[in-house]
Amino acid sequence: MIEWTKRLNAAFGASFLWLICLVYFTQGFRSFVWTSISYQLKDNLKLSPSASQFVISVAFFPWSIKPLYGIISDCIPIKGRKRVPYLVIATVLSLVPWLILGLNSTLRDSTGHLMVFLTVQNLGSAMADVVVDAMIAEAVRDDKASYAGDLQSISWSAMALGGICGSLSGGFALSNLRMDAIFLLFSVLPCMQLLSCWFVEESSVNSKVLPEDSIDSHTNDSSSIPDEDSPLTKKSHKSTRRRKNGKKNKKNKAVNTSKPKKFEKGDSMALKWFHSLKDAIYDLCRAFKQPTIWRPMTWFFLAHITLPDLSTVIFYYETEVLKLEASFLGTARVVGWSGLMLGTFIYNRHLKYMTLRKILMCAHIGLVFLNLLQMAVVSRKNIAFGVSDRVMVLFSSALAFGVNQFKFMPFLILSGQLCPPGIEGTLFALFMSINNLGSTVGSFVGAGLASILNIDSGSFDNLLLGITIQTLCYCIPVAFLFLIPKEATGVAA
Repeated sequence: MIEWTKRLNAAFGASFLWLICLVYFTQGFRSFVWTSISYQLKDNLKLSPSASQFVISVAFFPWSIKPLYGIISDCIPIKGRKRVPYLVIATVLSLVPWLILGLNSTLRDSTGHLMVFLTVQNLGSAMADVVVDAMIAEAVRDDKASYAGDLQSISWSAMALGGICGSLSGGFALSNLRMDAIFLLFSVLPCMQLLSCWFVEESSVNSKVLPEDSIDSHTNDSSSIPDEDSPLTKKSHKSTRRRKNGKKNKKNKAVNTSKPKKFEKGDSMALKWFHSLKDAIYDLCRAFKQPTIWRPMTWFFLAHITLPDLSTVIFYYETEVLKLEASFLGTARVVGWSGLMLGTFIYNRHLKYMTLRKILMCAHIGLVFLNLLQMAVVSRKNIAFGVSDRVMVLFSSALAFGVNQFKFMPFLILSGQLCPPGIEGTLFALFMSINNLGSTVGSFVGAGLASILNIDSGSFDNLLLGITIQTLCYCIPVAFLFLIPKEATGVAA
């Protein structure tokens, strides 16, 4: 382990590895503060389940447009750099809302203001996620390609560790700290992330092009000049003098046209950015027109929008009817993270040689079984069989994370297999955005279903009907599995 760490440190530098771990740990640790957001919407703002889910759905929309951040950072460098400046901007966007919400109770207690600040915060988090993914992709090019798996392992491990720590401490903090203290406490991580950005070096995009002035300076550098009497030196000195004289003549001629030159330089740079953006968007559109790409992505999108998400309604039911404490719900999320890691292990050990169609069908059968457990809890059948609510919630949480991982792993595999060379990062971000957009739409559908069924705080009479409808909806994506490549497996398309 120590030797492995030393090799990574020698290959990438301690500051880069620290930044990667910190960003992904922060992404996982977000469960610490979002647990408090759920209670803020429910207890302090007194929102209904449907209204609360609507606010959360809007707040998470920035995760659905991740390719936009990738395209902008790829095509429009800031002071010659494509990654670190954008990571600084993203970190500021994710930091400032927590500081404002922690210091200003009036904005924190306003639904509209809270939704705006949470949306800005998610914008920063999503942008940071895209930029760091791009930094990892660039870091493992060429002679460092063998380290790709190592960096991915570090990223996933850091995120899982952050998720476990955030879930464990989130419920405890909610029971012992005020809401403003929780927001300010979480802002420490973005502050550390912002500080860490200054220690990561990034080469300029213009560093590969040697300007004429630098050529002159290199010519005058005694360490790089050959013998004065050599023909090469004499020839280079003559050409240097001609170039310098030419520069002087051009400079004298252009004295009265300095301002137009500045505008022309700005215009050409803007035109260059425009063409870069246009080319990137054109490449994405051309790639997405291929049936081998849009068909499976259409399935994953349909698999989300046809499923009404009732997670917020279930949260209200667990806290109001089942009387489960915040600390216990945090523990349930930790069990869920354990289920996710177990699901990943089972997939890699036993399922990766199955066709993706069979894996996805099994995942949806598992989700149907999960909904049957929720129906048993809502109808109180578990009490009749002597099974406590806490056991049911813990088991359901672990099962939900594990089964959803069976569904997410084929998505990752297909995304990696379908990305054509040259635009892998941006197209993969587009695939992830399609997945996130589908989840957001599914969340809106769930909020609409809860509103139609009049499921409200203290009124859960129709919750069983809502879960039944959700269970039936899980069968819809199965009818469209023909969109998934027939022979695709976890190891070969």
